[in-house]
Amino acid sequence: MKHLIFTTLLVSGLAGVMAPSAFSQQDTVIKDTVIKKKSKYTLTIGGGNLITKSTDSTNNQKKGRFVGGITFTRVDLGFSRLIDNGSFNLSPANEFLDYRGGKTSTFSFDVLQFGYRFNSNFKVYLAGGFDWTLIRLRDNVTTQKNLPTLTALPESVEFSKNRFSSSYVHIPLNFEIRTKENDKGKRFYFVLGPEVSFLLGGKVKQISDEFGKQKQYDNYHFQSVRYGGSFRFGYGGLGLFTKYYFNDMFDTPAQAGLKNMSFGITFGLN
Repeated sequence: MKHLIFTTLLVSGLAGVMAPSAFSQQDTVIKDTVIKKKSKYTLTIGGGNLITKSTDSTNNQKKGRFVGGITFTRVDLGFSRLIDNGSFNLSPANEFLDYRGGKTSTFSFDVLQFGYRFNSNFKVYLAGGFDWTLIRLRDNVTTQKNLPTLTALPESVEFSKNRFSSSYVHIPLNFEIRTKENDKGKRFYFVLGPEVSFLLGGKVKQISDEFGKQKQYDNYHFQSVRYGGSFRFGYGGLGLFTKYYFNDMFDTPAQAGLKNMSFGITFGLN
């Protein structure tokens, strides 16, 4: 019994000695936490309300910074149209390019971008990517390779698919304006700017019962360098685009004044 009483008194004494030290350490930890929070946040009192605001995030939004790198964005999917000297109707010299409007398309995307964001609402950047113009020809003709002029000869077979296409590397210079985020965390985007493209090649793809699937490759007198402009309008990651190319589609005199434009849906605005 004496031993039990002695042990109880000893434990109580040690607890009394250790308690102030423990509370002192806890108070120190709390003070350190408060100090760290004060260094990260600015506390202001206005209108009777306590307002907390991160000074770091606010300053980052106001400061300009360089942005860029490898990406996969601004994926454009839509329709292409040929404009013959200001008209959507083709002239007699270009009747062999008569096409099916619902199946004549464009596809493009960007894989690189480098630029400067001045603030949360405005950015300028140079991008790089690829695009294709896919013309679905209406007539049973074959565009010829390695000729001094753009020539298409009629065929005696019926093509279920007769596609005449070009592919380019494009380099747009974009000016991007975006609004503040709304309550859903989304914003409106406006992107426009000039663009220059370099020809990768041309292609004829045909499918028929007689010959099956056939492919031929050549430059087919597509412009080796193409320049134009684009405009995009979107909300969140989805939007609309239109592109217009200022120089002629082909480098041949007979096709002088024949230009190309496209429009459709764009994905991945950011």
